[in-house]
Amino acid sequence: MDDLPSQTEMDTAFRARDSGYDGLFFAAVTTTGIFCKPSCPARKPLPQNVVFYASASEALCAGFRPCERCKPLASEADPEWMGALVAAIEADPRKRVRDVELRAGGLDPATVRRRFQSRFGLTFQAYQRARRLAAAFEAIKDGSSIDDAVFDHGYESHSGFREAFHHLFGEAPGRSAAAGGKPGGAGADFIRIAWLETSLGPMVAGATDKGICLLEFSDRRMLELQSKTLSARIGMPAAPAPHPFLDTLGGELAEYFAGKRKAFSLPIHEPGTPFQERVWQALRNIPYAKTCSYGELARAIGEPTAVRAVARANGVNRIAILVPCHRVIGADGGLGGYGGGMWRKRRLLDIEAGPKAAKKAREPELFDR
Repeated sequence: MDDLPSQTEMDTAFRARDSGYDGLFFAAVTTTGIFCKPSCPARKPLPQNVVFYASASEALCAGFRPCERCKPLASEADPEWMGALVAAIEADPRKRVRDVELRAGGLDPATVRRRFQSRFGLTFQAYQRARRLAAAFEAIKDGSSIDDAVFDHGYESHSGFREAFHHLFGEAPGRSAAAGGKPGGAGADFIRIAWLETSLGPMVAGATDKGICLLEFSDRRMLELQSKTLSARIGMPAAPAPHPFLDTLGGELAEYFAGKRKAFSLPIHEPGTPFQERVWQALRNIPYAKTCSYGELARAIGEPTAVRAVARANGVNRIAILVPCHRVIGADGGLGGYGGGMWRKRRLLDIEAGPKAAKKAREPELFDR
């Protein structure tokens, strides 16, 4: 956030509803998914639930939608047709307005493209992609299945959704290519997020220069809460962008799912309470293809009576597979629970059990889900 005022200055201006800062930054509220102008009259959220962006396009690309009260996308200098296009897309982000429709409405596509590029830092088509993609992510966060989110928002396939993700987020919003996502590089002040395809479904991964900090199946209901907690713990906003750790993770996950990798080489960056961190470290000590009960895990950290607390810490682990919470089962030998879905837990354990089980894991049973 090199082009922004200091965090303290922005927070002070936002809480004072100082219109003198309008246009200098935008405030995004993680609990509502909305971004505002500094002068927004709405009730102010807690500081830990706010992230700041230098432009409206950065907030849009991070998945936030414009506030209906302060209308951060509106400008008196905008022609009426521009406001009408923005309103139409906000009313239905799935809508695709093509050049032929612009011409039918008496608008020159080139003029529309230049206006949007100048106003938002995005062409009109890129603006539409940002809103459509954000709406699809909102649906996933609200509990929709990945299939429903993809097809209900105008994508013809999962690959189309993935391509849209990378097309729009191939580079961090507002960052130069010089940063390149390299550890220690310019702009390394946010959590880099990527979409990874796996044989058990898409996963959302996050990394900082300290290591992998997020790995969750994209349809997990707790993903939104996990993301908010992660940003608060690390003290950074999250935005889709490349990072060398994420590139390595994609390759190592592919090897793991193929039964060819038993350990991961990447560092882990998973801050939590001291108790949670002890539990998560104990999880990483469970050998490949082995399991343990919640009681055994509690004894391993020297807290034999804290079985329920251990189970809760296990349940809020933000890094699936690398921090193998799937290897914890019930005392009676039952699978217990798993945030990514019981069918995935069964498959992961089968993959680690060996080639025959792994083959079975790739052949879903009729009622597996």
